Amino acid sequence: MTGQTKAPDRLWSIGLARGEGYALFLLVCALLATACAKPAVHLAVPMDSLPRSMASQPGDRHVLAGEWEYEDGAVVRLTLDEQGNGHYDWKDGRFGTHALIGHTWHGMWFQKANDRDGGFTVELSPDFSEGEGRWWYSRIGADHAPTQKGGTFHLGKKAAFMNHRDTSPAP
Repeated sequence: MTGQTKAPDRLWSIGLARGEGYALFLLVCALLATACAKPAVHLAVPMDSLPRSMASQPGDRHVLAGEWEYEDGAVVRLTLDEQGNGHYDWKDGRFGTHALIGHTWHGMWFQKANDRDGGFTVELSPDFSEGEGRWWYSRIGADHAPTQKGGTFHLGKKAAFMNHRDTSPAP
């Protein structure tokens, strides 16, 4: 078989030799070059578009209810309802939970006073009393693809709200 070419290889060679296929080849190269030249951008994906198998089940989020201390340099108090939605005082902030899957908490944050929002993910401890999280920007003002980086944080649930049923009765 040495010296012989298969029919598809021969057709491709003939097409390229005649100039057919060069336009397609150049188009593919141009598209690849364009795709590789742009920096990667974090795109916010709405968590409500998660497949049904990944959506949290009704009642799962009750462990998020109460007061939490958010630590990222300073400490900010979060107050959350039974669905894990709530507010905090810094920049008129709001917190929205999209899903709690196992011990992984996904959501969005919004700050009205400085016109920005973003997302977060927290890995909670086995007893849901604390967690380590990561946050990012989805929007800063009119910029819907900000390049500013987010950060990491620690959450701790206020003890008074964690085990209010486990307190002993008054003497």
